[in-house]
Amino acid sequence: MSDLASRLPKAELHIHIEGTLEPEMMFDLADRNRVELPWRDVDEVRAAYRFTDLQSFLDVYYAGAAVLRTEDDFADLMAAYLRRAHAGGVRHAEIFFDPQTHLRRGVGFPVFMEGFRRAMAAASRELGMSSALIMCFLRDLPPADALATLEQAEPHLEGVVAVGLDSAEQGHPPEPFADAYRRAKALGLRAVAHAGEEGPASYIRGALDTLGVERVDHGVRCLEDPDLVARLRDERIPLTVCPLSNVRLRVVDRIEDHPLPRLLEEGLVVTVNSDDPAYFGGYVDDNFRAVADGLGLDDATLVGLARNSVDASFLDDARKRALHAEIDRVAAG
Repeated sequence: MSDLASRLPKAELHIHIEGTLEPEMMFDLADRNRVELPWRDVDEVRAAYRFTDLQSFLDVYYAGAAVLRTEDDFADLMAAYLRRAHAGGVRHAEIFFDPQTHLRRGVGFPVFMEGFRRAMAAASRELGMSSALIMCFLRDLPPADALATLEQAEPHLEGVVAVGLDSAEQGHPPEPFADAYRRAKALGLRAVAHAGEEGPASYIRGALDTLGVERVDHGVRCLEDPDLVARLRDERIPLTVCPLSNVRLRVVDRIEDHPLPRLLEEGLVVTVNSDDPAYFGGYVDDNFRAVADGLGLDDATLVGLARNSVDASFLDDARKRALHAEIDRVAAG
């Protein structure tokens, strides 16, 4: 099939909207908002993308986010992602955002939420693309700050389907955030969390047992714990895996070393996603292409990954059936 990676309908479940800020847009918004960046031009920004680990990426990521100031900025950012994702076959996206990153710069919920929602509504009208938001807590900030952020968010939760946990994983286990997750669930929100990317497999257990997550973001280090692998398989807990991210952040050295085939052999519900595509060199279709080429995955496996993405989403059953039918039509050629 010609470019099945782009043509396959799919859901993207692990995408940070702040991580879709391409260098060209970063400089445009810096000019618009009179923000001084630590880089002179686009080439210098791209040179800074030689990451050695998660923290080296986060340092650049937070510096770039400083250009996001107005409702229009957030709308433009979201619209650019949704257009690019749709071109790569994404029919539904569940999109992480980091309110604490913006709140501590004095940018409030009404600003970014209205910007996001405006672009999402336009994508629904113009592209037929559905989307939802996942509000993430920064795990390297105190758990009390997560609770305070959730309290601020309560009047602005339209379009938010779940809470998540992200940022620097090493030394920041999930258990301290139990109260914030408990409160989020009382508000009717679902639960996901980053775990087992750089952190150990025990962080995945903590996210399951203490936070009650329904999906594990990354989760590749589950393979260090056979009992955990069996649990993930038996309970059908999806993993939102990000192959190109794992290479760029040195979780694995090369795409050829990625554990995706083993995760699939273990019978786990694995999805393929882009994480922070502006920084890691590829959107979701690029990730599908990379695993097909680098790991020798055949078309049937790619179709299975697309099906998994729909099954692992928080969509209702009717929408899932419609997307499965669309996948079937494309797979049949």
